[in-house]
Amino acid sequence: MTPSDRSRQSHGREQAPGPVYEQPLNERMRTFLRLDFLYQQALYHEEREDAWSTRAAMSALLEILAITARGDIRSEVLKDLERQMAVMHDYTTRPGVDTSRLKAVLNNLGRLRTELNSVGALFMQRLRDSEFLNSIKHRSTIPGGTCEFDLPDYRHWLDQPFPVRAKAFGDWMATIRPLCDAVTELLWLTREAARPRPEVATGGTFQIAFERENPCQLLRLALPAGTQLFPEISGSHHRCSIRFLSWNDVNSRPVQTTEDVHFQISVCT
Repeated sequence: MTPSDRSRQSHGREQAPGPVYEQPLNERMRTFLRLDFLYQQALYHEEREDAWSTRAAMSALLEILAITARGDIRSEVLKDLERQMAVMHDYTTRPGVDTSRLKAVLNNLGRLRTELNSVGALFMQRLRDSEFLNSIKHRSTIPGGTCEFDLPDYRHWLDQPFPVRAKAFGDWMATIRPLCDAVTELLWLTREAARPRPEVATGGTFQIAFERENPCQLLRLALPAGTQLFPEISGSHHRCSIRFLSWNDVNSRPVQTTEDVHFQISVCT
């Protein structure tokens, strides 16, 4: 399974009985989750032929460009790929390991590293220099700024047959794919490395402290199916406070439950 396949199925593969809530506990993980969220949105809408879906896909693409302009995310991803490969290599000496599956994971990590290395540090520059994309990006900061009277060339492109739009958008996606596929794979490995354990939030609250030598990167909470509760998480990579709120409807504020809440928690390091 490729990272793109995983990104399309990231929510569908969960084995949890109900909704899973994730809380990133460092800036790198926040960036990775946002990138993957936008990448999934772009992949979803890229395959749909209507112009509204193309608009949604374009919006996701432009936000990916905005996030990747804030720092050297490519270097961060390459470092994390190296770290995960070192972790996987350590498993080769352990008894009871599925060597064929481990080899497949290592080969995939190696392929992603090679692809991301080969594109170079300025691989996004072509998209950032595009006058067409820049005109849409600049108008997107204005509410309703991408209306047809604001961007007639954008409207003209959206009126083109789907194969024409798909070819252009596919070319843009090919530029960001080495980075986004690597992020998808790293998130998958981070999630899979942690085993969920059952916990109880007494009176709707729960406190958790993490090992300082091995700080948590991502906290995952799974609730039973059909629940009207959701978690509110605050804290850092050293400790977190969780309280469970009861959802009523969009016209009333959620309130903290006073009942004991059974849930599962995964601490991803």
